[in-house]
Order: sequence, then structure tokens, then C-alpha cells
Amino acid sequence: MVQVNKLRKTIGRLQVKCKNAAAGCLVTCPLAHRKGHQDSCPFELMACPNEGCTAQVLRGVLDEHRQHCQQNGQQRCPLGCGATLAALEGEHHNCYRELRDAWVQRHERNRTLLLSLLGRVRRVHRTTNLIRRQLAQLSNFLEDDTLLLNARVQETEVAPEAEMWGAQGQGVL
Repeated sequence: MVQVNKLRKTIGRLQVKCKNAAAGCLVTCPLAHRKGHQDSCPFELMACPNEGCTAQVLRGVLDEHRQHCQQNGQQRCPLGCGATLAALEGEHHNCYRELRDAWVQRHERNRTLLLSLLGRVRRVHRTTNLIRRQLAQLSNFLEDDTLLLNARVQETEVAPEAEMWGAQGQGVL
């Protein structure tokens, strides 16, 4: 075990070139530190993070590529609002301000709709009251008409009896 550890340390100290030497990287480092260099090597090929772009770009020029990417540098908002932003928009994007502005617009639209609805309710209320008054007048008119009709019926019933009494009285005399 001791010999294996010594061998591992010896191998870890061996100087190796970066795996991206063919792409232009001139770094030579101990084998044990190679992984750390690879994670930051400017000659490492990286996939463009812009949605829809399939380009493989060197890490050192990735930022420049993102600004001029054919996909217009569109990315999702890193703050989580879900907006798709171009590279230049990302610098000026403010989720909270945009959400507040959207809320204000909806609030105003809802207020306008509510006022319109209240106006309609008032018109319906006025119309209902007018109909109630007209129905009350119609009811009074029908009651008056019924009273007049009953009075005429009673007059016609009384009139034949009076004629009868008047005829009998004439014969007796």
C-alpha cells in the first residue's frame, strides 16, 4: 500500500500538456492539477447556452459568441420569471418592475370593467324600478276597472228588479 501511494504521488507530479494543446493551449501542469485547469481552460470546447443554438465554441470566446449568436442570445431569465431574453435585454431586465407593471395594467383593466359593470347594474335597477311603478299603476287601473265593472253589474241586477216592482205597482193601481 505504501508503494502504491508513493507511485500515485510520483505519477501525480508528472508534467502533462493540456488536452486542448491541439486547439492552442500552451499550459503544462502536474497530472494531479490537470482537471482543475480543464474546468477553466479557454481552449475547451463548450456548447452555446443559448436556446436552440447547437454551436460548439471555445470557452475563451463564448461570451462574444453569445452576444452575436444566431439565436440572438435568447436565454431564460436567471431570476426565474420565465421570460426569454436576448443577450442585451438581460442586462436591463427587471422581473419585479415588469411584474409590477403587468399587475398595474391588470388592476386598471379590472377597475374599468368593474365600473362598467356597476353602471350596467344601476341601469338595470332603474329599469326594474320603472317596471315596478308601471305594474303598480296597472294594478290600480285594473282595480278601478273591476270596481266600475262590479258597480255596473250591480246596477243592471238592481234595475230589472226595480222594473219588476214598477210594473206590478202599475197593475195594482
